[in-house]
Amino acid sequence: MSDQTFTPRAPALRNTDREMIPKVLVRAMFALAMASLAIVSFAVLTDRPHVGVPPAAKALQSRGLILEGSGAKAVRVLARDGTVLADLAHGGFITVIQNAMAHERGKNGIAGNPPVDLVAYANGRLAIHDPATGWSAELGNFGKDNKAAFERLLTN
Repeated sequence: MSDQTFTPRAPALRNTDREMIPKVLVRAMFALAMASLAIVSFAVLTDRPHVGVPPAAKALQSRGLILEGSGAKAVRVLARDGTVLADLAHGGFITVIQNAMAHERGKNGIAGNPPVDLVAYANGRLAIHDPATGWSAELGNFGKDNKAAFERLLTN
């Protein structure tokens, strides 16, 4: 054997004389940020109406619901008085809404499981509102089948 000791060699960076991010990309990112700022400033200064806000309508029907998650896919839907409206082993979209609501409540430190309001409006909208957090979801935006799952809860 030889008396040589092994010393690991650190690999040298390639192209150490050039920048890692191309200047054209940095300029493009800066231009995008400035364009976004200009568009938002224009909208605020000209009092442009909000386009993502659902149209106002009269509430035709409302029902208080308690959504209890039990597992990754299961959900129980109760009326305000505790009557079981649905016990779903595979709740589908109802479970998705329950999980989103539970996540929002966790972020806001809401203890317990207060009821949410399922509201049908005169213009065909269906929304769920959580008075405890101010969170809401427009259920018609997720497709007619998902909206129908909640419409059945209004008539049960």
